[in-house]
Amino acid sequence: MAAAGLALLFSACGGSAKPSASKASGTARPVKTTVARPAAPKRAEKRHARLVAKPALCPLTGQRAPGGRVPAHAALAVKVENLPQARPQWGLDKADIVFEEPVEGAITRFIAVYDCQSASRIEPVRSGRFDDPEILEPLGKVLFAYAGAIQPVVSEIDSAHSLLEDVGIYKAPNAYWRDPDRYAPNNLVSSTSALYSAARALGYPEQPPNPIFTYGPPPPGGTPASEVSIRSPLDVTTWAWRPSTGLWYRSYSDTGPALQGDGAQIAFSNVIVMLVDNDETPWVEDDTGTHEYVLNLKGSGTAWVFRDGRQYVGRWVRPRLADPAVFVEDDGAKITLTPGTTWEEMVPVGGTGPVPTWTGSVSVKP
Repeated sequence: MAAAGLALLFSACGGSAKPSASKASGTARPVKTTVARPAAPKRAEKRHARLVAKPALCPLTGQRAPGGRVPAHAALAVKVENLPQARPQWGLDKADIVFEEPVEGAITRFIAVYDCQSASRIEPVRSGRFDDPEILEPLGKVLFAYAGAIQPVVSEIDSAHSLLEDVGIYKAPNAYWRDPDRYAPNNLVSSTSALYSAARALGYPEQPPNPIFTYGPPPPGGTPASEVSIRSPLDVTTWAWRPSTGLWYRSYSDTGPALQGDGAQIAFSNVIVMLVDNDETPWVEDDTGTHEYVLNLKGSGTAWVFRDGRQYVGRWVRPRLADPAVFVEDDGAKITLTPGTTWEEMVPVGGTGPVPTWTGSVSVKP
């Protein structure tokens, strides 16, 4: 009946078409269907997804890189004085890492290393020492800013095997200026921007630094620590923990809080204390006849790591100068750092030579 009615309808409309055999028999034709597949994400979308999943981290702090991008330049290391008459310094609180090394005369000097942070003023820039290339070697190629040195040290810095790229005052004089409110030699000033510009003009490669610390959650164990003090023949340096900021704050027994020129107190996320042998060299440093000393930075020795208000006691291990020191507890477990800035104190424990080297000691308050 349905087929007959359909034929009459076509006839009434004047059409001559006939229903197909399949329709006449009541069997429907199969219809092909295509399932749409999702389009593959574009290369940029894939890269964005990776960045979202794993943020860019600064190699020398383990923190998120400013603006989400790690700088493509080399790390910059600047020698800074620590005599009382050189205070207040500028720019130490802007460094990613600061190494504090013992030098002649029972004093210490700093190597401030910049990578993800910058400083518009670094002061006072002072001379280099034999230990500087060995301290910085694990970082790879590093720009080195300093106010000259005795000739054997300059020769070592500029030698073919050295990884330091010289942006000192004699190689890049236009990157420095004098502070009219201070007396020489503690009045030489520079900045990260001026020194990076000098490095580009000298044609140095822009090679990012190697990471030298391992960051992670606090290791199990450790004991509470509110202060750590390092005693030298001249004064006592103290680092005090502030839970409200998660930082260790530096002070001196003779000049009080370690304030920078802008009034900010020096504060760092991690403080590492290493005991190292300190031996006399044959090289005379100044007109007083004082000899330079050199640290034995290869091997192992006692170490403390202070992070998150706790101390971890163990040792530093550095089989080769090309490798960074690794910090381990007595059972061999690696001591990680909290992401952030790090201050590394190298405390001398004596050595050899006709003139005894000065020694330091460490004490901790729970």
